[in-house]
Amino acid sequence: MDVASKAYQNLLKRRPLNVRARFGNEPLGLVSGRDIASAMNEAGAIALAANARNALVIKGVLKAAKKLDAAVLLELAKSESTYCGATYENIPDYALQYSAELGHGVVFGLHVDHYGIKGPDDVLKGAAHLGHVLARGFTSVALDASHLPDYENLRATRDLADWIPSGLGLEVEVGEIKGAGELSTVEEALYFIGGLNAWGVFPDYLAISNGSLHGTYDPAAGQVEGIDLARTVEIAAAIAPYGVSIAQHGISGTPLDKVGTFRNYGIRKGNVATLFQNVIFGLKMDPATGNAVIQDGSYVKEPGRGIPTDLWNQIVAWCDAKGYGRKSGDYKKANLPFHDPILDLPPSVQEPIVEEIAWWAERFLVAFGAAGTAERVMEIVARRPDHNAAPERTILHRRDAFGPGAAPGGGVKGEGDYSD
Repeated sequence: MDVASKAYQNLLKRRPLNVRARFGNEPLGLVSGRDIASAMNEAGAIALAANARNALVIKGVLKAAKKLDAAVLLELAKSESTYCGATYENIPDYALQYSAELGHGVVFGLHVDHYGIKGPDDVLKGAAHLGHVLARGFTSVALDASHLPDYENLRATRDLADWIPSGLGLEVEVGEIKGAGELSTVEEALYFIGGLNAWGVFPDYLAISNGSLHGTYDPAAGQVEGIDLARTVEIAAAIAPYGVSIAQHGISGTPLDKVGTFRNYGIRKGNVATLFQNVIFGLKMDPATGNAVIQDGSYVKEPGRGIPTDLWNQIVAWCDAKGYGRKSGDYKKANLPFHDPILDLPPSVQEPIVEEIAWWAERFLVAFGAAGTAERVMEIVARRPDHNAAPERTILHRRDAFGPGAAPGGGVKGEGDYSD
């Protein structure tokens, strides 16, 4: 995209206030998540939301986005921020660095993924913490109180949403994402989204439990991809009158031909995390899904892909010392101690990693129908009178219709941590 074009210069002037306050002198195409959501709705496309557990993910995804003129989201879950070297503090800086290396002109948002809320204390902490994160330049937030019973989820999400500027993107969640057979219900979704509407909270996306799983699918353990698109489209149709679409979590390990159908089922945001981690580590992957291949109870490192074998062996030794199994999802926790060593690798090693990340990102962007959506974002921004991307919505319900007695009472609840 031409940075000097009138349309792009207009976009820069209409970025969110927090972005202009921090990056006002930089031609950085960092926009509100609301604008990206609107563009995907208009285009019938899906926004690729890439979890940046390592900064190289940012570089590769931005490179793919620029090539295909696609708007994308770069994201990090609250739990990921505790075990990754890429954090809420430094991701905006990495995004600026890599966007500048590309000559700018990339349209993207920064999304706080899975901001977990386990109870009232997390709401209080979140009010202060999210203020700091947004000041760093993030332009969208996913509030996840799905661990709580339905009414408590509604109340906690409502309370913390009040502390997020209405011009920034908002995602909410009902039903914890735990794998095949664990499904959110239409009744739950309508209670939750209808209740938020009654309180004047207008999300862009609803994340649901529709059979996906975070991380690698291990067939030997009976884990198979089981995204239920019939339930997904039922919920999508039910919440559409509220201006809300579906965010699909746990796409890593899903066949790309199935991914290519997602936009026909009301899905407008697609999260990809573990797949990009697999690329960086250089693990053997199913070429159709990106799922890490497990052989003899262990991940398989492929020589010549990803990080060098000696660095991978250090990661294995570190994980062994922590007591993590050699096919464990806890390998994600190696992203913190080994983040800087990966970034210290020479360009001859880093660049093939970035190219492979970009290759996968391009495949998703094509499957998602997202090519050209950066132009759509600029058109949407140009229609507004100013910078504020707050959506026009109507309150459709009375608040007293969504008290604890009206809560469905069901849902997918549990004691595990399913937050990334």
